[in-house]
Amino acid sequence: MKLVSIIALCHNHAPFLREALDSILAQTYPHLEVWLVDDASTDDSPAILREYAIRNPTWHLLLLTENVGNCRAFNAAFFQSKGAFIIDFATDDVLMPHRIGQQIAAFQKVESSYGIVYSNAELIDERSQFLGLHHRPDASGQPKPAPASGWVFAEVLRRYFICTPTMMMRRACLDSLGGYDETLAYEDFDFWVRASRSWQFLYLDVLTTRKRKHPLSMSSRAYRRHDPYLASTIRVCAKALVLARTPAEHAALAVRLRSELRQAVRRHAPHAEVQPLLALLRQVARRTPLDWALATWSRLRG
Repeated sequence: MKLVSIIALCHNHAPFLREALDSILAQTYPHLEVWLVDDASTDDSPAILREYAIRNPTWHLLLLTENVGNCRAFNAAFFQSKGAFIIDFATDDVLMPHRIGQQIAAFQKVESSYGIVYSNAELIDERSQFLGLHHRPDASGQPKPAPASGWVFAEVLRRYFICTPTMMMRRACLDSLGGYDETLAYEDFDFWVRASRSWQFLYLDVLTTRKRKHPLSMSSRAYRRHDPYLASTIRVCAKALVLARTPAEHAALAVRLRSELRQAVRRHAPHAEVQPLLALLRQVARRTPLDWALATWSRLRG
């Protein structure tokens, strides 16, 4: 059996932590390496993590004394881990019992150029009540957002469709990227862009994860005024411009840039933060009247 490393990242997840860690213990796939990483929590999370580490002596525990952010905290464990496959597990989410076995079986059926298997997820609230599905069926029964498999570089530029906590990553894929980019405020968009240039993605149409929606989650903090993630998104788009090779890929990047531009103007981001988006957009597409209008509105607001 291939060894799977679960890197469980915690920052102030005390209300959800026991449910998350119990879901690791409930996995039907036995060959696991578990890393518990606390990113300088200020609640009871460290005490709970110590409790589980004592009860499970093969688990590894890293209690960081300084809040270093998700990317650096993940890398601290990743570079010490040994698994052939990796799960980046936020401890406000929940793993379904058969998840790892299902994803390992999926990897075994495809060629080694597949670096990522992702799937569908249940969305839950703070009380673990069901909210819906990430990929939900439309009137015709087709999942929305539509998942994509194979060489998906243009797709990850164009739109969001991957439920991040459902991903299992081949270690060779992460190694080839040097882990996560620690200069960024978040990891998933950058990982998708860099990985999809050289690795194929596979969508597995099963429910593997319960993703929690709550006000303090990372995804909930994006697209707000003074969004701390905008600068990271611009940097990832600049990387994508270097990696893009075809007119179709440039067109896909233009779609992404226009989406980010609309969001930035809508939340009244300072014009100095919007300018890099406009500069990137000029390199991949001709400006439309709406582009000019958004640029003018941003400049007038300062």
